[in-house]
Amino acid sequence: QVQVVESGGGLVQAGGSLRLSCTASGFAFNTYAMGWFRQAPGKEREGLACTWNGGATYYTESVKGRFTISRDNAKNTLYLQMNSLKPEDTAMYYCAQCFASVQGSIVAIIPRPDFRAWGQGTQVTVSS
Repeated sequence: QVQVVESGGGLVQAGGSLRLSCTASGFAFNTYAMGWFRQAPGKEREGLACTWNGGATYYTESVKGRFTISRDNAKNTLYLQMNSLKPEDTAMYYCAQCFASVQGSIVAIIPRPDFRAWGQGTQVTVSS
């Protein structure tokens, strides 16, 4: 069955860096766009980045220039390099199959409607 497992979160000071990983199984990883999402307590889930196998990548404005998404298809693994972290980046981070909605300069990262296999997530906490 489809499964994703996120890891790499932790506690970091503002301005620091973390690298998240997401290992996927149960589907043809290299044929799907994959992305990162996060959800902070009391807030809606936010899509952050989405990358296609051919290299096309989209970021939402809140993380553009600070976060970098990448993938290793040989390892069925998705990564998120997070630099210049801010306290407002504190959230649970998840990976999922995704697509991007682009309207002019506005980018929305959205999970595939048929994706149901959300993982446990990995907690990122940024202290000020």
